[in-house]
Amino acid sequence: MKKFAWISGIILIVFLSIFIWWKFFFVFGEGVKAGSLNYFMKKGIIFKTFEGRVVQEGFQSPTAGALQSNEFRFSVIDDDVAAQLERSSGKHVELRYVEYNGKLPWRGTSNFIVTEVISVKETGKVDTSGIPFDQ
Repeated sequence: MKKFAWISGIILIVFLSIFIWWKFFFVFGEGVKAGSLNYFMKKGIIFKTFEGRVVQEGFQSPTAGALQSNEFRFSVIDDDVAAQLERSSGKHVELRYVEYNGKLPWRGTSNFIVTEVISVKETGKVDTSGIPFDQ
């Protein structure tokens, strides 16, 4: 009976360890998103985390007949990336992110964690250097 309890306990521990790794540490997806940085802030009661939102161009509709802006909510754990985003509010940003299956309180309130800021550009400014014009 003791041998059965030991084997069952070890199997349970291994199963729980694999589940926890898959839920909270397995990178489910990676990608790049671009849009206008709507807000970026540090918030939280116990764990202060960096949270932000990028509004992407275009609209999406979760239900027929309704329009909703296409938003990308994310968290940041790297202080260097956070410092760069704090100076970029209202600008067009391109962000590299990873997606996890679950959230951890010290990692933020989103499954999407921004790992790198690829580019930051002023919005509303059009690059006309390559456009021919009449003088």
